[in-house]
Parts: sequence; C-alpha cells; structure tokens
Amino acid sequence: MQEILSLQKKIVPELVEVLEKRYNVLRTISYNQPIGRRVLANRLNLGERIVRTEISFLKSQNLIEINTPGMTVTEEGQEVVDRLKDFIHELKGLSDIEESIRSFLGLKDVIIVPGDTNANPTILKELGKATANYVKTIIKNNDIIALTGGNTIKEFVEAFPKINNVSDILVVPARGGMGRKVESQANTLAASFAKKINASYKMLHIPENLSLEVLDTLLKEKEIKEVIDTIHKADILIYGIGNAIEMAEKRGTSLVETERLRSLGAIGEAFGCYFNKESKVVSENTSIGININQAKNISTHIAVAAGEHKVESILSTMMNNKNAVLVTDESAGRKILEFIKEQTK
Repeated sequence: MQEILSLQKKIVPELVEVLEKRYNVLRTISYNQPIGRRVLANRLNLGERIVRTEISFLKSQNLIEINTPGMTVTEEGQEVVDRLKDFIHELKGLSDIEESIRSFLGLKDVIIVPGDTNANPTILKELGKATANYVKTIIKNNDIIALTGGNTIKEFVEAFPKINNVSDILVVPARGGMGRKVESQANTLAASFAKKINASYKMLHIPENLSLEVLDTLLKEKEIKEVIDTIHKADILIYGIGNAIEMAEKRGTSLVETERLRSLGAIGEAFGCYFNKESKVVSENTSIGININQAKNISTHIAVAAGEHKVESILSTMMNNKNAVLVTDESAGRKILEFIKEQTK
C-alpha cells in the first residue's frame, strides 16, 4: 500500500491534493451540518469560489445536499468520509510518524489525526472522535475513569456514542476546580460521559487556588475524601495538555505567581502540574485531585492536545511516560517529528 501511495504522489501529486481537499470539505460539512457556504469557507480558510466549485462537484456525486438551512452530508457521503479516513492517514504517512514519536518519547501509543486544528477548528472534533474510538477498545467492566476539564475533553465526551456492553463503571473528575465555563468543567464532563456509558459518577466541587489550610480542612470531610480515594484508584485517566502560562492565567493565578512560573521555566501543564522543558514538575496547583506521581501509576492515561503551539507543552509533559497515549493532530505530529530529527542528528 505504502509503495503504491508513494508512486502515486510522484506521478500524479495533484490527485492527492484534490482528494485531500475534497475530503476536508466533506468532513467539515459532516461535523458542522447544516452549514452555509460562507461559514464553510471560513472554517476551511479557503476562498468562496474554490469552495463553490468543490460543493458543486460533491453535490453532483450525491455526497451532499443543499437546503435552506445549509449543506448536509448524505448517507453515501458519510460512508465516503468514514472509509477515506484510514486511506488519508496512510496517504500522508502518519503511521510512520506515530511510531517515531511513540518510540522517541517512550509512550504506550500515539494517535495522529490528519489536519491542523489551528487552521480548521473542526479537526478538534476529529480529535475527540479518535480519542473516543480508542477508549471504546480499552474500557472494561468495573473500570474507574477519571476526566479533567477543557475543550478537547469536551469534544471526546460529545463524540463518545452511547454503549451498553460494559457494566459497573464509575466516572470521576480527575481534579477539583470550578472554572467560568460550566460546560467544560471536569464535573460536568464526568456526569455527561457517565450517562453515555450508563455508568455511575461522583463529583468534586472544589474551587481553584485554595490555601493549604483550607484544603487540609476539606480533605477531612468524609464525602470529599471518598471521592479523592476513588480518583487515586482510576484505571483510565483522560486529560488535556495546556501552555503553562495560559493555564495559570485561566485559573486566575496572581501576577506574582505567574512570573514565578516563568522564572521556573514552566512551559506545559497537565492535571494541575506545571512542567519545564526537561519534563520536570516545577510547580503544582493546590487544587485537590490526582498529581503527577499518582498519574504515572494509572495503567492507561490518555493525553489529548493539538496544534503547533502546543508542541513544547506536549514534549514537556509526555517524555518517558510508558503508560501514556498521546492523541494529537498532524501539524503537532510533524513538528514533534522535526524536534526528534534535530535531537537524533
């Protein structure tokens, strides 16, 4: 297969470009339907004339329908999107990049989704779907699943289908903390995910940036202690990775503390821990929940993060993490591969 694809790229490279472009148009319509032409052009960062041409072709092939509310993908069109996914993955050589990253970083697995999240936000949905597909293959009866908050984890929860082939699952938020956006908080996502898999769930209502004295008092509360103990027994941890300074600012961290993180060289953040470029934890948020040492003991933890701007953060948090699975997009994957080539010269 790879040999045929390689020959195809050399002899008719324009066909590969056209195939990828039409796949992206169809995939974006699928995730955002019904969608208008102008919105579609903006999502794909393409000119309206180009989009109009592609829409005309897809309609002529009965892959999309155009109605008053906007464009939608037909049943045949959805089948094409689903069947092309693996082909596009191989066409772009992403399997080889996945293995290079997995081997260099010392991870359990790496999953790369074609595309660039920064150029096309729809890729974030594909990221959520890829994570959901992976979790479906490993989830089993009596598992405890811990989730953090954030937009990428929200996409995972929304992409996960309702299933009834597992039982006695417990879903918990991985960390305490109540941000401004209720829909992407860990508690909200844990409850939503539990409903998808007919599981029970527990919540942890703990604000960010509490003093150690207040935290000590809360930990003595029986209900909170029970949830914390459950989190520490998690079989699967699913979390996002963020830029250290951006995450600190989102948490309402003081300017003094933010500058301290800068001085410590913090570049990545995951489940409340701030990492430097040597993958060392230089600071930890005081919110109750799982920490880096406990996370490493969990049999499978899945990090979901995408975009070139996240590469430093991904590298800082994922090095030598043998129980970790990284789900990312093509732009970040290729950037990480560049880093690997520089390091192995």
